[in-house]
Amino acid sequence: MSMSGTESTGLDPEVDTGSEGGRSQGMLRRALHKLTTPEHVLEAETRQEVALGSGGTPVERCRDRSQVCVVGMLRTVTIQPRGGSPSLQAELWDGSGTVDVVWIGRRRIPGIEPGRVIKAEGRITLRDGRRLMFNPRYELRPTGS
Repeated sequence: MSMSGTESTGLDPEVDTGSEGGRSQGMLRRALHKLTTPEHVLEAETRQEVALGSGGTPVERCRDRSQVCVVGMLRTVTIQPRGGSPSLQAELWDGSGTVDVVWIGRRRIPGIEPGRVIKAEGRITLRDGRRLMFNPRYELRPTGS
C-alpha cells in the first residue's frame, strides 16, 4: 500500500510504459485528432505530407526570387491574357499555401486540370502579394497522390 492508503501498481500513469503502450496511445491520439479536426485542416495536413514526401518545399517557405520545387494539387486552371498572348494559369495548393503557376503562350496542356497533383520546379516571384512561377518544369504525379 502507498502512503495515501491506496494500493500502488508501481506504474505512473504519466509515464510511457513501453513501446506497446506508446504505440496504442499514438493510435488513439491520431484517431481522436481525425475525429475532432475539421476536414479542410486534415486535407491540408495530408497535402503537406505528400509534398514533403515527394521532395517539395512547402509553399509557405518559398521566398521571392528563389529557385524551388513544389508539389501540390491544382485547384483552378484558367486562361489569362498576358501581354497580348494567352497564358494558362493554375493555382497550386500544397496545404501550406498557394502559388500561381503560369505557362505563357499556352491555352491548354494535357493533364493540367483541376484536382491533378503536379511537381513544379522554377523561380518564385512575388507580385501583388501572390507567389507566381512562370513556365516551370513540371511533372504530372499519379492520380490519387
